[in-house]
Amino acid sequence: MRYFVTGVSGQLGHDVMNELAKRGYEGVGSDIHPSYGGADDGSAVTTMPYVSLDITDRDAVMKTIEEVKPDVIVHCAAWTAVDAAEDEENRPKVKAINVDGTQNMADAAKAVDAKMFYISTDYVFNGQGEEPWKPDCKDYAPLCVYGQTKLDGELAVANTIDKYFIVRIAWVFGLNGKNFIKTMLNVGKTHDRVTVVSDQIGTPTYTFDLARLLVDMSETEKYGYYHATNEGGFISWYDFTREIYKQAGYTTEVVPVTTAEYGISKAARPFNSRLDKSKLVEAGFEPLPTWQDALSRYLKEIL
Repeated sequence: MRYFVTGVSGQLGHDVMNELAKRGYEGVGSDIHPSYGGADDGSAVTTMPYVSLDITDRDAVMKTIEEVKPDVIVHCAAWTAVDAAEDEENRPKVKAINVDGTQNMADAAKAVDAKMFYISTDYVFNGQGEEPWKPDCKDYAPLCVYGQTKLDGELAVANTIDKYFIVRIAWVFGLNGKNFIKTMLNVGKTHDRVTVVSDQIGTPTYTFDLARLLVDMSETEKYGYYHATNEGGFISWYDFTREIYKQAGYTTEVVPVTTAEYGISKAARPFNSRLDKSKLVEAGFEPLPTWQDALSRYLKEIL
């Protein structure tokens, strides 16, 4: 099978390309940069075919996909700067990328009859309560611009094609790019004490593990909505930070605070990011390893 992957300069796209190479699949990567703009870590993604593509340019998207003729499109490209999305001047661009760009990819997938993956987020829900969100739940109520545009992207895919996998993830970390773990490690080097919110609950997602699952899914026709984060139980950002420092050997003190005590951010964050992943097992897919194990493997890569 031939794959076309968007956003390969980001955390997930980078790992998807490497997973494809590992399995001997043909993968064509793309991003907005003139050439591959991610970490030059010597992995397969740095040597695989690359196409510069602006997903908001409809004609360019249609032309590129018709030329590549992929069997599977893995759409990882997105605006992910949650707070910056709230700025009035950024909102048109956020919509252009997360909604219009996704619509362009869905239309192109339909034109060549390709399967399509759309990577979404827990932010499509209102983040209230304590019950894990089920993948087929339609009680959408995004709290911020980012969440609304990701939901609109979901709907663009689901209303355009039948051969889709909409996969919601949360608390993402990977080798390529910035993430919470890298931030907390940097802060822990220069501070004896850090405060971290303890009332936002979810589970981390390691892109290395997620990439394996996505390729597993692409080999099937078990289409639909799924949730995919690492196993290991639901935790708070405070819990996560404590485990990061413990595994990294830091002695930095971690102090729990509420979201209100921490201070208001531009974009409202969901308190309940618990995602129900039982549908993965029901469909016969292998769940991701525990987040504790994922963190251990990740720290060995970056420290």
